[in-house]
Amino acid sequence: MSDTIQRTGLGRFRIRVGLAFTMVGLLLYILGADPAMFNLDQSPVTGVIQILLFLIGLAVMCIGGYICLAALWNGYEKTITADIGLRLVSTGYVIAVACGMADIFGFGSQRMPDLPYFGIWQEVGVMIGDGVIALGFLMMIPFRPPHTRQHVE
Repeated sequence: MSDTIQRTGLGRFRIRVGLAFTMVGLLLYILGADPAMFNLDQSPVTGVIQILLFLIGLAVMCIGGYICLAALWNGYEKTITADIGLRLVSTGYVIAVACGMADIFGFGSQRMPDLPYFGIWQEVGVMIGDGVIALGFLMMIPFRPPHTRQHVE
């Protein structure tokens, strides 16, 4: 058995699907975060629909990034670092959702029935969640050369 495995057509397809998911997620994220870029800004405040849209976009980006990075492992056994990275991606997304939807969940600065307001603390929380997601993706990258990894049968 050879120590190197050629990237199959399925692996390339998974990478392309992952990148497509990531690009669609980025488009949704930008549309929710800054609708003025698409000339769709209807309100001076960031509303619930905008928050939901950029959180959905973030979820689609996370799924696409996972599909793409899982395809890079190409049948080799993932390291514990990569497993921890996947959990960090999930944790970062939960942090971003909890902070972004804090007013709707009832623990933000605006209590219901007031209009939800995406304030500075929520922005910081979402950015921290994004940073945790980025750290998780960095941990999922297969840095070792293929010949030093063990193949999973």
